[in-house]
Amino acid sequence: MWIDPIAARTVPISTERTEGADVTHRTMGDRRRRQDLADAAAALPPRLLPWARDGKSCYLSTDGGPNSVLSRLADEMEAVQLGMGVNVLESADRVLSDPKSPHSEVRYTALRLSECLRDALRVAESRGDRIPESDDEDHENGPTLPAEAFG
Repeated sequence: MWIDPIAARTVPISTERTEGADVTHRTMGDRRRRQDLADAAAALPPRLLPWARDGKSCYLSTDGGPNSVLSRLADEMEAVQLGMGVNVLESADRVLSDPKSPHSEVRYTALRLSECLRDALRVAESRGDRIPESDDEDHENGPTLPAEAFG
């Protein structure tokens, strides 16, 4: 027995022998969940989220694309992280420009800068992953400029 979270009811799961194969009866909620997962997986590649858990990357797979609630939440979190990086950088400039700053303050500043750099790199990786690849073979080696651009 298990509880179906969609139907909020207890559902028996039985296994029957049918011509030598095990068959599990599935509920409509289970089928719907499986279909939703398949649809989401087929639509867009998973998005790297701006946070990690226990040092492991977190990904979002949604059929709503960039307009889904969780995608917008991730966008907001990225903006907060980058804004915090700007604030920490300004504070670090003040601490590091003062030759009399205590060692503990310099160490604390370095730790915060390291955190902000890690966040900024994760945001850059996530955004880079979401840039669509070009089908045009001319752009494989980067952008090209006409000869007039070089004077």
